[in-house]
Amino acid sequence: MTAERTPAGAREAARPATDSARSDDHASGATGASDPGLAAYALRLGDDALVLCQRLCALVTRAPTIEEDLALANIALDLLGHARTLLAYSGELDGTGRSEDDLAYHRTERQFRSALLMELPSGDFAVTIARQLVYAHYSRLLWSALEKTSDDTLAAFGARAAREVEYHQMHADQWTVRLGRGTAESRRRMQAGLDLVWPYAAELFEPDALVDRLDADGTAVAPARLREEWEREIAGVLDDARLTLPRPAWQATGGRDGLHTEAFAPLLAELQSVRLQYPGGTW
Repeated sequence: MTAERTPAGAREAARPATDSARSDDHASGATGASDPGLAAYALRLGDDALVLCQRLCALVTRAPTIEEDLALANIALDLLGHARTLLAYSGELDGTGRSEDDLAYHRTERQFRSALLMELPSGDFAVTIARQLVYAHYSRLLWSALEKTSDDTLAAFGARAAREVEYHQMHADQWTVRLGRGTAESRRRMQAGLDLVWPYAAELFEPDALVDRLDADGTAVAPARLREEWEREIAGVLDDARLTLPRPAWQATGGRDGLHTEAFAPLLAELQSVRLQYPGGTW
């Protein structure tokens, strides 16, 4: 089994903790009623976490140090727990009763709603850190805001996930500063990683009718209203790292509509390969 297939096996090892956390979330008072709009919202957030988890798992044994292998693996396991909670909740709300396994392993490429940022090939270690910087700050703000929503399940999830993501953010911040203030080569690579990743950041904050309606209802959070605070936080980190905030001339879009880059199909094939080879198998 290759490193990029780790989520298929690691998810079983993580089951006791994540199942318990998910049970606590549901015990907090989710209605269980069908809500296709909220299901679609939970699905896109769960897909983000699942796809990024898969990308990070592929770096285990390939990080610059053993310590970083462990750090990235731990971040990936947190993301896997987030994905399981959100995908399971989406399956409950959409009226189909699909489990997180059904949604992870039995959808086609066009049925995934993850942002394009998550599927980008990791490439240079600095690219991974740049993506983590973007996503960790975004997700901490989003999960913290979810904690205040009227949906009990998402609020309980947000409270737990925001605490976990604090480590992800600290890890990305420290590496950004370390590379930016290191050698001329490390600074060049970190700046190049930021420049590569930045056009994909805007998609995280794209407004649309679905999230605007859920935000108005108080059941979810429109990421667009988090962007100003996100930009302030990122600017502070880059200033400390003596790096330049990218000003991309274009912005990526399409992932929320199921339109993905050519890098996504191979990633999804790895993710689903064991399950599809051994349908119904347990381990």
